[in-house]
Amino acid sequence: MEYGRLGAPEPTSGGSSTRSLTPDPTRAPRKSRLKLLLLLAATLLAASAAAAALVALVVGNRVDDSGGASGLHSRHPSKAVSQACGNTRYPALCVKSLLDFPGAATASGKDLVHISVNMTLQKFGRALYSAAEISNLKMDPHVRSAYDDCLELLDDSVDLLARSLTTVAPEGSGGGGGSTQDVLTWLSASLTNQDTCTDGFAELSGYVKNQMTDRLKDLSELVSNCLAIYAAAAAGDEDFSGIPIQNRRLLGIEKAHKHFPAWLSRRDRKLLDMPVTAINADIVVSHDGNGTYKTITEAIKKAPENSTRRFIIYVRAGKYEETLLKVGRKKTYIMFVGDGKGKTVISTGKSIQDNMTTFHTAAFAATGTGFIARDITFENWAGPSKHQAVALRVGADHAVIYRCNVIGYQDTLYAHSQRQFYRECDIYGTVDFIFGNAAVVFQNCSIHARKPMPFQKNTITAQNRKDPNQNTGISIHACRIIAEPDLAAAKGAYPTYLGRPWKLYSRTVYLQSYIGDHIHPRGWLEWNATFALDTLYYGEYMNYGPGGAIGQRVKWPGYRVITAVEEASKFTVAQFIYGSSWLPSTGVAFLAGLST
Repeated sequence: MEYGRLGAPEPTSGGSSTRSLTPDPTRAPRKSRLKLLLLLAATLLAASAAAAALVALVVGNRVDDSGGASGLHSRHPSKAVSQACGNTRYPALCVKSLLDFPGAATASGKDLVHISVNMTLQKFGRALYSAAEISNLKMDPHVRSAYDDCLELLDDSVDLLARSLTTVAPEGSGGGGGSTQDVLTWLSASLTNQDTCTDGFAELSGYVKNQMTDRLKDLSELVSNCLAIYAAAAAGDEDFSGIPIQNRRLLGIEKAHKHFPAWLSRRDRKLLDMPVTAINADIVVSHDGNGTYKTITEAIKKAPENSTRRFIIYVRAGKYEETLLKVGRKKTYIMFVGDGKGKTVISTGKSIQDNMTTFHTAAFAATGTGFIARDITFENWAGPSKHQAVALRVGADHAVIYRCNVIGYQDTLYAHSQRQFYRECDIYGTVDFIFGNAAVVFQNCSIHARKPMPFQKNTITAQNRKDPNQNTGISIHACRIIAEPDLAAAKGAYPTYLGRPWKLYSRTVYLQSYIGDHIHPRGWLEWNATFALDTLYYGEYMNYGPGGAIGQRVKWPGYRVITAVEEASKFTVAQFIYGSSWLPSTGVAFLAGLST
């Protein structure tokens, strides 16, 4: 997580890290990438404009003899616009932006859902195009890191919004192809992307930051409004896109495989269950030259783009430390298979001390839909003194991490966005070492707190749900919360907490998990005084072990001891990440509901 946000970079009573505030010079852009971004933005703008014309036709916007659009230039919102914007957090911006869009003034409430997504997509497309224009400016490494993050995140958001637009298109216009939960996930991720972009520049200054602030103005608020309009429409209509809104029990949940969840194909289930020697990999990576390639970088480059079939990269035992290991958005349905925890190791020593954003420090990152990793160790060895240093960052939808180690200190695992599932993993860290804004379930995992720096406190989670309509949060189910030996020997000097609220609507639950005695009796830690204590959602349900006692837990308005099965079930695989529809195909064992 980015240093210094909300005035509390890390839980410590002494010492802090600083980052360079140098504003600009050195480093040339990648011209080919810039051209692609500009072309993409222009294409999407044209497509969105065409969709706007279609919506105007669908909702019956008519042009009178004087050449003006009936109702279009009236600055008084219709009842439908007023009602839709009344559900948002930024109603004035909502009304203004909708009234500026063709067809909105005479649209029905349901049509406004499509219009709001379309309008938001157009704004993001223009922002991407505008932001890419300044790529040739000289920037210092930290500014360049933040700038590159924003371009990548804007590009991803444009894709997510385009998919959402297709799903919510008016009946008869060729829409469809997704569910209510898909759209909620994609809109939530778009908002998280924009938040991450803004956070990257938070402690920087200078011309580039000012330019980006101006060019990306109102994007976060616009996508928040879009999310609110969509969520309200879906909640008010059980038939909307065919699936009820989040946290309602799904009908007809498929029974899980004995060992694996239902949203994975039968082939993927077998791939996750079979010995590595029986897997017929598409690419083999081996340091000794006995594979297809010697580096993971080469393997990722050769993987197909926009694939609909599972593509397997087998990485043989060894330590792989390479630059920019990332399975990007277009590299879909990629599966990484290793020789086991501690045998196949992907590592880095990058940290924010290297003049880069937290987002940039990951040893390995994945954003392509359907990403799977099994039997691999992801490690960031920068150490506690280097502060934010990510081992694994995941922003892929329907991602599965199975039987992996994720090892670091501060900010070890960045569960950034979209739907994710972790099973039988070991996760190690100190400060905020599981963080991000995905809808993520950890099941049968071991979560290891390590000894931090002097005067620091450990916090396991820092969840950054910013908006009440985001369907995101961290669910830790049937896991073991334990202390590493170095911490266990000095746990009195280094209190460990279950989590602290990074953003206003932070949401984290622990269900039926073993909690060791290194956890402070209060359980949870403030981020900064009273921030978010009445808006967060922190819950505990039927946990056990010496640290599971709830008698001395915090008394915050947003904290609750969950007693109802119905409430706890909202955070299970079946209901929270809707895993019954996609997990079985991966082959990873999972428990759809609460264990008995």
